[in-house]
Amino acid sequence: MGYMLEIQDLHKTFNIGTINEKVALDGVNLQLNEGDFVTIIGGNGAGKSTTLNAIAGTWPVDRGKILIDGKDITRLSEHKRAAYLGRVFQDPMIGTAATMGIEENMAIAARRGERRSLRWGISKAQREAFRKKLAELNLGLEDRMGSKVGLLSGGQRQAITLLMAALKKPKLLLLDEHTAALDPKTAAKVLEISDKIIAENGLTAMMVTHNMKDAIAHGNRLIMMHEGRVIYDVSGEEKKKLHVSDLLAKFEEASGGEFANDRMMLAK
Repeated sequence: MGYMLEIQDLHKTFNIGTINEKVALDGVNLQLNEGDFVTIIGGNGAGKSTTLNAIAGTWPVDRGKILIDGKDITRLSEHKRAAYLGRVFQDPMIGTAATMGIEENMAIAARRGERRSLRWGISKAQREAFRKKLAELNLGLEDRMGSKVGLLSGGQRQAITLLMAALKKPKLLLLDEHTAALDPKTAAKVLEISDKIIAENGLTAMMVTHNMKDAIAHGNRLIMMHEGRVIYDVSGEEKKKLHVSDLLAKFEEASGGEFANDRMMLAK
């Protein structure tokens, strides 16, 4: 059986030939099995979000390959990759249409990848399905389906964005620091919802985070990146036994003690 995600020798340098040249990915190799939920940590500029952007096709990579469920998507446009991916960003304002209602946003997500037609109405069965999914969030949103998304809190928007991203059961769900802009209590709730959605849908997922406790507590696998490379990869029982001090030691070993000024230190 093949991998759900396979990254082979991925390279990306920004601003080549200028004073601001930056090697963002320096030969990344990574394989995810179906159902893996991988948390990704590392210092600023380690290549975490750059890896997610490379998978999503935000810009072309310099060399290397990206395969999703055996299909080579390396040269596929960002638009065409959308059928394989779900993504939630750090900013709760991204991923939903603020001036549209909750059920309208969910209807758009439900039609992702389908041919456009004049049909727009939301059927009674669809509305009931949306209501049921919203009720599972335990945020009372099932009773506010007509409310404009722009009027909701950041946590409520992220919860809806998660639902929308998983609605079509993507091959891969990308969570790019999706709780970083939320207060700790709300972040914990959104992470709880993330775990539930990933588990119930059997999704393969990658979550970038600066919070080492969250990286340890969530998912079945953890990778650490530094200077565009994967420097540590741990899973299963070994991951469950990790402590923040273990991750600090690994990072300091790889970086020569550059950790002190990194904002991840604030998220222990």
